[in-house]
Amino acid sequence: MSRLLHTGQIIIDLVMALDTLPVSGGDALAKSARFEAGGGFNVMAAAQRNGLSTWYLGRHGQGPFGDLARQAMLAEGITPTLAPAADQDTGLCVALTEASAERTFISYIGAEGVLTSDDLARVRVEPHDAVYVSGYSLLHSAKAKPLLHWLLGLAHSVHVSFDPGPLLGDIPAELMHALLPRLNLWTSNRLEAQILTGTQTLAQALLALQGRLGRDCLKVIRDGAQGCWISDPHGQHALAGFSVQAVDSNGAGDAHTGVLIAALMAGQSPVDAARRANAGAAIAVTRRGPATAPHDHEIDAFMARHADFNL
Repeated sequence: MSRLLHTGQIIIDLVMALDTLPVSGGDALAKSARFEAGGGFNVMAAAQRNGLSTWYLGRHGQGPFGDLARQAMLAEGITPTLAPAADQDTGLCVALTEASAERTFISYIGAEGVLTSDDLARVRVEPHDAVYVSGYSLLHSAKAKPLLHWLLGLAHSVHVSFDPGPLLGDIPAELMHALLPRLNLWTSNRLEAQILTGTQTLAQALLALQGRLGRDCLKVIRDGAQGCWISDPHGQHALAGFSVQAVDSNGAGDAHTGVLIAALMAGQSPVDAARRANAGAAIAVTRRGPATAPHDHEIDAFMARHADFNL
């Protein structure tokens, strides 16, 4: 049975809702505030809720934020592979969601910013597992090179997914050059794809990605409420999004990615998996918080109600 091995970072989100961000030096009153497990937890929760057994290979800290991370994993059935770090807590992200549903992040990295070769050696990777890589992991010098060395040593039957994240432009070029040919799945939003390829449109980015990634690598580019585009050896396909009333876009891309990987590992075609991921993201934006991905039965019901849509 396939598993998702997540090599990214769980951090704790301080989620605050407000009408609009203040100007620099200003102030604003939030309508709500709460702590939630976030970061890499969002993708893991989405995959786990959609039938893909999920293991967390990253570190988690010793302290109140680390406790929250472990409680969240336990509640979802996610398996951590490492004991808590003894000398550092889990990191924190302040996630500010405006009335427009746009969100702004400020992050501080804690214990999860380190991963060693010994940490990774503890993991027995099975031939048909899926490994998820976050672009954030390639920003940390204490994690990037051990992780990349481990990834390049995996059997070719292991499915490797990569989501570059918004700080893609800060990832060292040599790390990207080494990683990209190994990927089975590239999943990003349109801006990230355009940053990597230096293009101005989504169509141009899809074409340019062909030259940076292997021919058999599935490319998925999310385009917000418009849905997503996919590119595989059979061509390019636009899959329209589902019309919903969005209240919070925080975690929508992660919901899309987790549902997408779970569907692919269950044997669905790229088109069917991406359509299902669009539905998962559409449900997620109708809920407040970072880890708002729906369960598989919720997606089934949603897609049944929209059976005549997106055909």
